[in-house]
Amino acid sequence: MPIILVLLSFALCFEFSYSQLDILTKGSSLSVEKTQQDVLVSPNRIFSAGFYSVGFNAYSFAVWFSQNDDQRSSEPTVVWMANRDQPVNGKRSKLSLLKDGNLVLTDAGKSVVWTTETVSSSNLELRLLLQDTGNLVLRHTEGVILWQSFDFPTDTLLPLQPLTRVTKLISSRSQSNHSSGFFQLFFDDDNLLKLLYNGPDVSSVYWPDPWLVSWDAGRFGYNNSRVAMLDTLGNFTSSDDFYGVSYDYGRVMQRRVKLDFDGNIRIYSRENGAEDWMVSWQAKLQACQIHGICGANSTCTYDPSSITGKKCSCLPGYRVKNQTDWTYGCEPIFKLSCNKSESEFMLVSHIEFYGYDFTFLPNYTFDQCKNYCLQFCNCKGFQYSINMGAGYFNCYPKLLFLNGYWSPAFSGNLYLRLPKGTMPSIKESIEESNLVCLPQNRTILLERAYVKNRENGSVKYFLWIASAIGGIEIASIFLVWCFLFRNQQKSGNREGYQLTAIGFRKFSYSELKEATRGFSQEIGRGGGGILYKGVLSDKRVAAIKRLNEVNKGFGESEFLAEVSIIGRLNHMNLIEMWGYCAEGKHRLLVYEYVEHGSLAENLLSNSLDWTQRFNIALGTAKGLAYLHEECLEWILHCDIKPHNILLDYNYQPKVADFGLSKLLNRNDLNNHSLSRIRGTRGYMAPEWLFNSPVTSKVDVYSYGIVVLEIVTGKSPTMGVQTIDEGVEGQKRLVTWVREKKEGGSAVDSWVEQIMDPVLEGNYDVAKMETLAELALQCVEKEKDSRPTMRQVVEMLECHENHY
Repeated sequence: MPIILVLLSFALCFEFSYSQLDILTKGSSLSVEKTQQDVLVSPNRIFSAGFYSVGFNAYSFAVWFSQNDDQRSSEPTVVWMANRDQPVNGKRSKLSLLKDGNLVLTDAGKSVVWTTETVSSSNLELRLLLQDTGNLVLRHTEGVILWQSFDFPTDTLLPLQPLTRVTKLISSRSQSNHSSGFFQLFFDDDNLLKLLYNGPDVSSVYWPDPWLVSWDAGRFGYNNSRVAMLDTLGNFTSSDDFYGVSYDYGRVMQRRVKLDFDGNIRIYSRENGAEDWMVSWQAKLQACQIHGICGANSTCTYDPSSITGKKCSCLPGYRVKNQTDWTYGCEPIFKLSCNKSESEFMLVSHIEFYGYDFTFLPNYTFDQCKNYCLQFCNCKGFQYSINMGAGYFNCYPKLLFLNGYWSPAFSGNLYLRLPKGTMPSIKESIEESNLVCLPQNRTILLERAYVKNRENGSVKYFLWIASAIGGIEIASIFLVWCFLFRNQQKSGNREGYQLTAIGFRKFSYSELKEATRGFSQEIGRGGGGILYKGVLSDKRVAAIKRLNEVNKGFGESEFLAEVSIIGRLNHMNLIEMWGYCAEGKHRLLVYEYVEHGSLAENLLSNSLDWTQRFNIALGTAKGLAYLHEECLEWILHCDIKPHNILLDYNYQPKVADFGLSKLLNRNDLNNHSLSRIRGTRGYMAPEWLFNSPVTSKVDVYSYGIVVLEIVTGKSPTMGVQTIDEGVEGQKRLVTWVREKKEGGSAVDSWVEQIMDPVLEGNYDVAKMETLAELALQCVEKEKDSRPTMRQVVEMLECHENHY
């Protein structure tokens, strides 16, 4: 009896013990009915190849990561499939290596579903084997390769697997449907690597941005190699000069490039098979700019509360075709007439549809544009937007509403053509009905419920027998150890899943205490808390912020709700959050560490030239515009100052210290979280002091002060020393700069009088004048006179490109 119990204990802890194959030889086969035994395994035991279940009684022959995957609750990570679009039956289906050298996959009915179409007349032994790289290879014993899976990728590239002019990646249909989807990564005839939406009716390229010529997109088409590859250290490069570097570049890890079902291409990384995959790079930062993602007659909206980061909505007068698949889009519930007098137009604000214009009509009035659309039966509506540079409106009559997304930065509107009298009874705008960014009762992703493995009743039964019989303490101890080991593993999987789902992870307090050596190396402090430098267990250098007591008042659910949203923000000019700690009374945030410290430190050390200063102003504006406008102006920073602008290794700015208790409901201008004054003296907008409604313009004002400080090198809080008619005095920086501008002359440029003397005249006068004038606009006393951050970006970019 004790022997039986011990054997059962081993069986419970190591659920599968089966023989696996190293090679498949001529005349032999793998059976779908022996999915546990008939599996090819790579010599390093990281990869497996065999029959993989893709549905009820449906199987594909696949290659997947196998290292420790059989001990995990999640599905194995599939990297290649032979018959993704034609699964075989779960009975009597086989993969056979025929004696003529052909590798064939046959369905239960003996029909050939897939074949390598290889023939070998050689007397040499032929073998099918799985290499350590994950490459499934059919070759002679002398090494001649007849066929290999690396030449026929599906949706994944493994390290050192080339994507060439004759191969492409095709996404899966959905997360659970592995058949071919609508998105492709390929080299076009101009030798450029591109992403294509290839839908059932239309197709269009969406990466790189289709309105850019190759050199503006940073691509070089004059090459003849047409090859892209992921190296082992995390650099995905292409022969057209494109490269994407994973944030964990340089470390030896398991990696893969995948074209996901949502049309985005990503690099995934993990240390070993016991961990979940992390997204370490992706091509498109804005999910809504992927073509076809929401189908025809619908719009896409940035939604941080969603795992995919987006939300789809039908246009007014349209209904969804398939509730489970938005790529089918929406269909009209009305029928248009060709009679002009039987149509009217409904305004849908800030919606932009890319492509499928009937024609392009520059400098058209609204009535001209409307009348033009009414002349054609197939005109579904028109887009009417202002040309900021020329100062007039452009008209875009539409044949099809596809690739639509909501953007507050879009300076135009959509006018939807509808039959007269059939205007929807509830005329809620899209902003009101569909684009709420932060619902009050939102679900916190970090607290997602998981279905646990079904409890095995035999464990309790045998434990009871063991304790009753006695004399078998060893088996009982072993069972307890096994139970604890598996529970610990489940906990690790759950934490790893959280990291994968939201892009950052939860740290324990002890981990961060060890990483910072007991919080010994302080690198900064502010109103929100103290910042420490630390080294994480994966060797990444991090900035770890320990929140002050005033910020520890957050309930855990509130804290997790806010950090989960902040962690989803992704912009090159925002500091990246890697994780958090919410353990007891401890509240900590983990950020990336930047090499060159804050803008304040660099201005003080006189280390910045004029080009760096201009680029810092532009990059900071881009980061703030993202915070203000990508989600209905729902995040204000409220404390823009040089100390909160950090500079990376290339002196690119990253706005820091945004987030907690600054998430705003877009409909609540009297938000209680802004009931008290925020910010730093010298950078605060006047409305803070006069109890006026607080909007994004408070950040614009603070930004203007920072830009003046960048130009002049003078701090606004110290004032400016002046000598007027022999009397020394102090003036505010803004007042001093305005006086210099008003009193300037053509001979003696006012800009030269205010420029930081450290530059010693080595600067572009026109660009510095642009910065100074723009800064003065930003610090206007009346908030309505200040530009938005998006307008600031446009003005700086226009000036940069002009010169």
